Amino acid sequence: MHYDPRSDERPLPWDPFKSCTVPRPIGWLSTISPDGIANLAPYSQWQNLTFDPPLVMFAANGYPDGRRKDTVINAEETGWFVWNMATWDLRDAVNRSAQDFEYAVDEFEHAGITKADCIDAPAPRVAESPCHFECRYLSTQHFEGNSNVGNVDVVFGEVVRIHVKDEVVTDSGKLDIPKIKPIARMGYYDYTVIDSVFEMKIPGNEHAPAGLEGKPTLKP
Repeated sequence: MHYDPRSDERPLPWDPFKSCTVPRPIGWLSTISPDGIANLAPYSQWQNLTFDPPLVMFAANGYPDGRRKDTVINAEETGWFVWNMATWDLRDAVNRSAQDFEYAVDEFEHAGITKADCIDAPAPRVAESPCHFECRYLSTQHFEGNSNVGNVDVVFGEVVRIHVKDEVVTDSGKLDIPKIKPIARMGYYDYTVIDSVFEMKIPGNEHAPAGLEGKPTLKP
């Protein structure tokens, strides 16, 4: 089958678009408003862009009534947002924090999770999560959609501090992904969990270690 997603009727009862680009990392993002209200919400359109320096992005669609997401507004107004790794053990809290709440609601409290202080960012992080990025806000690119929910803000940030719990690091110095069990977004209402890992090294690729070792390069 084939169809034009801009104009054609879907050939399936469920739109397959989001189920083709899978699995998608979850941007479980915490922010704080200028008046001190904490916010926490998951975004399935989240990704790293480069590693030297580490840059990230997330995309936040608008509400049906045209409002922008609190996460975007808070990041723009405070200059910070925080990524918290979403895991199998935290899946229910992630799902609860995805609900649409009034501005004054603290999603940390509703999701039943604990706040931990950041070092640079003013927003709290999820204490139960094994890994966190404190992200300095860089810019927002807005794209108009065919509807209010099609409108999207793409937010860019620079990771200025990384937190990793000691208990999720292997003896060889790598993250123990099968132990952490990160969850990822599929299409529909579906998720997946990462509980197995396999390795493939690119033949003859001598440049790979530059990206794997993660050592910062100082500009001349």
